Amino acid sequence: MMPDDNAILDLLQHTDTYERGFRLLLQKYQERLYAHIRRMVVEHEDANDVLQNTFIKVHRNINRFERKSALFTWLYRIATNETWTFLEQKNKKETTVLDDTPLGQQLYADNYIDGDALQRKLHEAVVALPEKQRTVFTMRYFDEMPYDEIAEVSGTSVGALKASFYHAVQKVEKYLKET
Repeated sequence: MMPDDNAILDLLQHTDTYERGFRLLLQKYQERLYAHIRRMVVEHEDANDVLQNTFIKVHRNINRFERKSALFTWLYRIATNETWTFLEQKNKKETTVLDDTPLGQQLYADNYIDGDALQRKLHEAVVALPEKQRTVFTMRYFDEMPYDEIAEVSGTSVGALKASFYHAVQKVEKYLKET
């Protein structure tokens, strides 16, 4: 049975139990964070890199976690920020060097997106969204997070999140109808 977050955090506070606590943290949250990141980036390798950077940040800053929010919320915020940083850096690179492989081909070639055509189209539509809309859509639609949790993770007001989600849904629906 997996220990609760407080037990994991207690293990992380002591040098003699830190490694065990971090392993438990990875076991409990690695898959969920990977799925969250993976929905916002196209390639599996990129998602793994962002996930690794996320856990490096967690490792460096776990002693600063004040338990004012849920551990998962804090981890999500770090993963989201790392994803945004990655996407910004990637966008800068892609504006200076054109990629020969179209996005659609990358998606179809990736085993993670294996499945029916509608699922692929949905993923293409989500990847095409602006960064903030993509994040809100991913958290609300795929992760089924309530707006107040998304607000805590993203540092954005609930009203702004609802507007972003609405616009994201409109764009996704339009994309799905047109393709």
